[in-house]
Amino acid sequence: MSGNLLDTGAVIGCPHGGRVTAATPPAGGLRVAGAAVATAAHHYVVTGCPHTVDRVPTPCVTVRWTAGRTGITADGVPVLLDTSAAQCFSAALVPQGPPVVQAAQRKVTVR
Repeated sequence: MSGNLLDTGAVIGCPHGGRVTAATPPAGGLRVAGAAVATAAHHYVVTGCPHTVDRVPTPCVTVRWTAGRTGITADGVPVLLDTSAAQCFSAALVPQGPPVVQAAQRKVTVR
């Protein structure tokens, strides 16, 4: 599996244009070029999602990442890559599509 390592410099959005940020910011742990690396232990929230269903606001509010079995860990927890499976959810826990990673800077390959 290969992909770009997600860190605090990655720009991530929901499929409707909302902004995804870490609710538990990656702190300490592994850093690459000074940026904390995101892991499966971090929780992500969505703000500014304009999504509606039948004119009723149903914004994305959280993202759940599934770190694959890349073999790459930080402090024993799998790191997140832009190729890691993820899903945005509404407050009612309705799946609303995968997040969009607009920029990631570090390439990681595991064989």
